[in-house]
Amino acid sequence: MLNQKSIKELQNKDVIDHYFLLKKFELKQKKDGSNYLVIEVSDKSGSITGNFWEGFDEFYKKAFAGAIVKVKGLVEAFNERLQLRVESIELAGEKNEVDLSDFIPSSVRNIDEMKKEFQLRIKKIKNEWLKNLLKNMFTQERFEKFAFAPAGKSFHHNYIGGLIEHTLEVVRICDLMCDISEASNFQPTINRDLLITGAMLHDIGKIEELSYETFFDYTDKGKLLGHIVIAANWIYSACKQIPYFPEELQVLVLHLVLSHQGKLENASPVEPKTLESIILYYADELSAKTNAYRQIISGGGELNSNWTKFHYLIQSSLFVSKEPDYYHKESSYQKESENEQSGGTLFD
Repeated sequence: MLNQKSIKELQNKDVIDHYFLLKKFELKQKKDGSNYLVIEVSDKSGSITGNFWEGFDEFYKKAFAGAIVKVKGLVEAFNERLQLRVESIELAGEKNEVDLSDFIPSSVRNIDEMKKEFQLRIKKIKNEWLKNLLKNMFTQERFEKFAFAPAGKSFHHNYIGGLIEHTLEVVRICDLMCDISEASNFQPTINRDLLITGAMLHDIGKIEELSYETFFDYTDKGKLLGHIVIAANWIYSACKQIPYFPEELQVLVLHLVLSHQGKLENASPVEPKTLESIILYYADELSAKTNAYRQIISGGGELNSNWTKFHYLIQSSLFVSKEPDYYHKESSYQKESENEQSGGTLFD
């Protein structure tokens, strides 16, 4: 365990003698034509850039993305953002007693508990065709990768265990919509088994779309095919291995996966055209956007500001609430409501 401030905790004028994970490094030119080195380093809490103005030649020859490095320098404020002024940087050796696990973010949820929850949800599937499909898709080897993988490179659930966490959130949202529909006796009814199967499979292709041994990035296969095509190919093959698997059911499952990103401009091969696919699309959006926005806000505001830095993916800044006391105080309306439910009045 590292005994140092996290990147999220760093403040202007802090002196650092820290270990980080090296994500990027690039030579750039000063106005006088000489070079300087720009680095991006990370830990579990986030990432920060830094400038190394001179004396970096030996490091540059040995450096590689994914290396653990020791950085000495100073935290500076520039254009309302923090960055590092690097005085020295070196590759960490075995004697430094640091490990990749100190730098790669992971889910706050226990992965073993999530695996159990996922397996229990498969057991609840009543349709034997779909239950067999899920068992065929989630082989032991594939399920271990699925439980460990992130759900994204940088936007949402981008940490170890993020994929299974995101998938379970989507399953719960879909389950809730089925409960609401059944309680209201809406027609047509939602095919719960079909919807939950689609929810469990919609992002399975990400275990081969993303690499996550050191830092998160797209694999060659991920860039060339994408997780939707990877998943659809697996599902098609798995259905063919189950004798007499109904063709229409196969098509409906594939449609759920192929359309779950909603719009063609979002890299969805087709748009949702069934009730279940519409629900899956919005459930996926709700889980992903909530997690992404939470991470942006938890990163804190700009210096001396209640707003986060501008995020290019959402094309906006977000308000960082200071959570004043009135957020947590019980209102008279709440007390009155509770009194009515208990059979009393506000004046009892």
